[in-house]
Amino acid sequence: MRVLLLVSAFNGLSQRVWCALREAGHDVGVLFATGPQDIVDGVQAAQPELIICPYLRDRVPTAVWQHHRTVIIHPGPVGDRGPSSLDWAIADGAPAWGVTALQAVEEMDAGPVWASRTFPMPLAAPRKSSLYNGPVADAAVECVLEVIAKAADPAFRPTPAAELTVEVQGARSRPAMQQADRAFDWTQPTEHIIRRIRAADGAPGVRTTLAGLEVFAYDAHPGLARGARPGALLGRRQGAVLVGTGDGSVWLGHLHDAAQSRKIKLPATTLLGKRLRGVADSPLPPGTEPEGPSYRQVRYRRSGPVGWLAFDFYNGAMSTGHCRRLLAALRHAAAQDTRVLVLRGGTDTFSNGIHLNVIDAAGDPAAAAWANIKAMNEVCREIITCTRQVVIAAYAGSAGAGGVMLGLGADIVAARQGVILNPYYDMGLYGSELHTFTLPRRVGPDTAQALIDAKLPISAERAGALGLVDEVGPRHPEAYGEWLTALAVRQADARDARRRQAAKAKRLAGERVPLDVYEARELAEMSSDMFGDRSGFTAARRAFVGKVRPADTPARLLLTQHAEHYAARPRQLSRPIAAPAVEAEVHVRSAVPMSA
Repeated sequence: MRVLLLVSAFNGLSQRVWCALREAGHDVGVLFATGPQDIVDGVQAAQPELIICPYLRDRVPTAVWQHHRTVIIHPGPVGDRGPSSLDWAIADGAPAWGVTALQAVEEMDAGPVWASRTFPMPLAAPRKSSLYNGPVADAAVECVLEVIAKAADPAFRPTPAAELTVEVQGARSRPAMQQADRAFDWTQPTEHIIRRIRAADGAPGVRTTLAGLEVFAYDAHPGLARGARPGALLGRRQGAVLVGTGDGSVWLGHLHDAAQSRKIKLPATTLLGKRLRGVADSPLPPGTEPEGPSYRQVRYRRSGPVGWLAFDFYNGAMSTGHCRRLLAALRHAAAQDTRVLVLRGGTDTFSNGIHLNVIDAAGDPAAAAWANIKAMNEVCREIITCTRQVVIAAYAGSAGAGGVMLGLGADIVAARQGVILNPYYDMGLYGSELHTFTLPRRVGPDTAQALIDAKLPISAERAGALGLVDEVGPRHPEAYGEWLTALAVRQADARDARRRQAAKAKRLAGERVPLDVYEARELAEMSSDMFGDRSGFTAARRAFVGKVRPADTPARLLLTQHAEHYAARPRQLSRPIAAPAVEAEVHVRSAVPMSA
């Protein structure tokens, strides 16, 4: 079936739907909703049999839905309507929620229903983005696949919403949530404040005051401190600040300045800067774990012969400081007498590479980007050269660009079902993370080149078929954790571990070209991009940080027939990069597009 995904952005859910439908054998394209007439023209050029809108913030033009079957994926159960469904569900503590696939009509969210799913809400308030990328995305993919099956049946007719039973308490038409609805006071309980902030995370955040500065708050976690003055800054750690509440304290990891028109989220300590003078820093060295809940981005624990190094950076962005903390923890873990080391990223995101927000906010963005990529490379090198343990890189969440490349030097790469990988660079950067060394060794030079050039997402299952991933585990986070534990225990067999470690050491010793050479060549290219801006890194970075909507849909995402209309357009080609001369088999070039 010819399916067109009409989207406001090609976000994580849209990518999951795109991958699922393509892998099911459908002809799938994407059209960005850049304006009413652009949508009408794009649909006319594509001539789809079905339009699905997995993430659409705009109204579907009448000329489209009246002539093409158009199904909206709404992140709310049957009976729910409005643009802030998840915000209300989290803020109100709804015990269950759902997803509805409904046909586009004149009135938004009022069309007949094609499919629906419900799911229990987590007991603790989830981040809105976590809920969206987890249970909501899982339910949405199920709904989409049901819609596709029903669309193939000429006799199928969707059911008017009024004829269906409202299964979830609280499902109703509600307006967009405003800052007045989100507001809290620091004298209120910790749980209430966290719920308010998480209902607005990652957008739009909740407006509040810290150290006399009006900010929008994100990334909230419970703290251990008690008895402090509400609203007072009590401490700082790893970019976060600890704030007193009515009955305890809250860690805030990220803020943005309410006075700034560009809503750039930054680590809280970066934004507050000199306002933190006198606020105590409370670092936690690798290997020290406090009792109870505490803010910590990198954690290490040991279970017999297996060492577990978990890291979870907000939205997967890794600044220079993040990389240095992870590197210190890696070196601590590698010094232990374990046989297996599991490097596990967060459930939301494994990694998305260097921290573009921090780079953009720096006084010298080029120098900040350079320091960031060099720190990232040190982490990659530590993984590649670790021969004391069998290293398992566990992608519990999706990854992009350098974040995909981060774990490829591990002995085993394990991913959770439903994870999406974007193994290419699309920010006016050649890319580093030693990918010219690791990527071809995993998938072969031709496939490596194709992945870099295509600039398309792939599912964990597809990555497994290509060899990018070695093992794919179950989708449910708890089931994945149990599966990963079993995998690590199997690899911890003393004889097998020694054999694998020795083989890796021998391979590394036998490399005809030192790892330094690969890094030097990558950094030479990156220096031209970061300091010379040869491929539009500055403009692409600013567009990304400022969330500038693209002017049109990239040709690579269009339906086949639709793409022919764009064939005559000038296109930037990938720039070939010669690998070390005596290692022709690792010849890889990276795509360097001019815009985000």
